[in-house]
Amino acid sequence: MENVTIINHPLIQHKISILRDKKTGTNEFRSLIEEIAMLMGYEALRDLPVEDVQVETPIETCMTPMISGKKLAVVPILRAGLGMVNGILALVPSAKVGHIGLYRDETTHEPHEYYCKLPTPIELRTIVVTDPMLATGGSAVAAVDFIKEHGGRNIKFMSIIAAPEGVKRLRDAHPDIQLYIGHLDRCLNENAYICPGLGDAGDRIFGTR
Repeated sequence: MENVTIINHPLIQHKISILRDKKTGTNEFRSLIEEIAMLMGYEALRDLPVEDVQVETPIETCMTPMISGKKLAVVPILRAGLGMVNGILALVPSAKVGHIGLYRDETTHEPHEYYCKLPTPIELRTIVVTDPMLATGGSAVAAVDFIKEHGGRNIKFMSIIAAPEGVKRLRDAHPDIQLYIGHLDRCLNENAYICPGLGDAGDRIFGTR
């Protein structure tokens, strides 16, 4: 699929399998989400721009590459997306963090915004939107809509588990963004949950029901 990267690294797949297990507790689940986000971030950020800078080593002065331009922006979709932020910050500690708050209507399954705060200047940053689950795609499309309305252009979307329906909806609405997915699952059920999935990621990260 164009603009879609499924990261099938054995470490990621192994950790996703533990996430799926209903016996995996909150603490381990939360740690695994961070670890998977860091492993996925390594791949998703491989095209960050770099520039040569002068550094003095213990031996001599040399020109060596460092990340250039405005700092990365990580924008989690609240609340489950928060679980992935520290994994990416472990790779790029200087990244700025924004937040987009959405809630899903239990009847229509459509998203509604209640909060949007983005680092500036957002139009000059590489933006990584995080949400562990890409289900219907409604929240993902809305989040990218909001970022573009604020001037964001270079956008990547990172999700640990995705349904084909959500991937299609996000690609159709925003064909210019790059998607990074840990595993593409089978389908959505009648309640718009991913199958086989892992349940409600937000509840499992934060220990709520």
